[in-house]
Amino acid sequence: MVRVLFLHPDLGIGGAERLVVDAALALKERGHQVSFLTNHHDSTHCFKETADGSFPVHVVGDWLPRRLFGRFYAICAYLRMLYAAFYASFFMPQREQVDVVVCDLISVCIPVLRLARHRPRVLFYCHFPDQLLSSREGMLKRLYRMPINWLEEHTIGLADKVLVNSKFTLRVFQDTFRRLSTVPDVLYPSLHTQYFDQMRQKLEQRAALLDEQQPVHPRVPRNAFIYLDINRYERKKNHALALHSLRLLGDTLPASDFKRCRLIIAGGYDTRCLENVEHFAELEELTEKLKLQDNVVLLQSPTDEEKCRLLFAAHCLLYTPENEHFGIVPLEGMYCSKPVVALNSGGPTETVVNTSTGFLCEKQEKSFGAAMLQLFRDEPLRLKMGDQGHKRVQQKFSFQAFADRLNEIVQELLTIPKSSAAKKRE
Repeated sequence: MVRVLFLHPDLGIGGAERLVVDAALALKERGHQVSFLTNHHDSTHCFKETADGSFPVHVVGDWLPRRLFGRFYAICAYLRMLYAAFYASFFMPQREQVDVVVCDLISVCIPVLRLARHRPRVLFYCHFPDQLLSSREGMLKRLYRMPINWLEEHTIGLADKVLVNSKFTLRVFQDTFRRLSTVPDVLYPSLHTQYFDQMRQKLEQRAALLDEQQPVHPRVPRNAFIYLDINRYERKKNHALALHSLRLLGDTLPASDFKRCRLIIAGGYDTRCLENVEHFAELEELTEKLKLQDNVVLLQSPTDEEKCRLLFAAHCLLYTPENEHFGIVPLEGMYCSKPVVALNSGGPTETVVNTSTGFLCEKQEKSFGAAMLQLFRDEPLRLKMGDQGHKRVQQKFSFQAFADRLNEIVQELLTIPKSSAAKKRE
């Protein structure tokens, strides 16, 4: 049994959070003792496993600011994680000392973790280089980011082991951190498929008890053809592409057919995040501008059960981000037997098989809309793609394989002698 601590900035409901929760579940199933340490955890805005007592969750440093003067998000995030790392290293009760710390997103905590008297092994999971996620806004922003970018590269190199979520991210990692000799391993995220199976059974039993299938939303008729777009309300997630593509679809289909079409955008929404609030309003405005009010439903932060109901009811899944480093949502869609329409870039090129489990499209509504039209018109193709997608997730992205490999990595970390800390320098 290994004592494992997951150190994560904010246990919300994003893709990174889903991955660390699934990793925690995988290690717990292998008999390890698992807990979380975070800067923020809202029991009403998180995955249920972090709120129902499945894991101990400790919150420290939430009183520290998330931003200063409406800016300096990165500096504040670094300070909050440093605070958490100092707590884990020097103030955590002796009975809660751990053998392995798994951290992600922010690497500045790694040197502090290495200073702990009971030196834990540090595993860093790189979803994507943080410096590439920061917008370029001129000379002052570049000067502000220079020390932060240097810290990111230097501190990642101090981890005992580094993992990335896809071959695409591995290439970006090596191109970005050229001074590091570290060669990360690829560990694809997976789905806790047992949860989806249990949820499907639960919803089917409920429908049988009520003797009817409940609509997924009051504005979605029972005979609707549902396009589902699941992603946070952030501009980089490119929800606008789905709206423009739907408008093109409406201009192509007969009015009677388009009347059945519904685009449901179900996005993570946090009132503390200004971009969430602004972008949601922007999408509402764009929906009105494109005259799609009768065909579009915008949902904020659906629960796990609501999300499953949407996935089971949808006819296909739309995935609009460009150069997404992995993207867990396409796997969720495929496991639920839905064809996936995604951009031909980033992680989806490793999960979605073009013309087999869905379509990989160009970043144009003409390309995206054509795929949406074909799936609307060709039911046998849609069903065949859904079946092939389900099988692909079972074969290539099984939770069992993910859990086995992660367990091996954790066990291997404990064989590293304390005196020979990882020699990962610039």
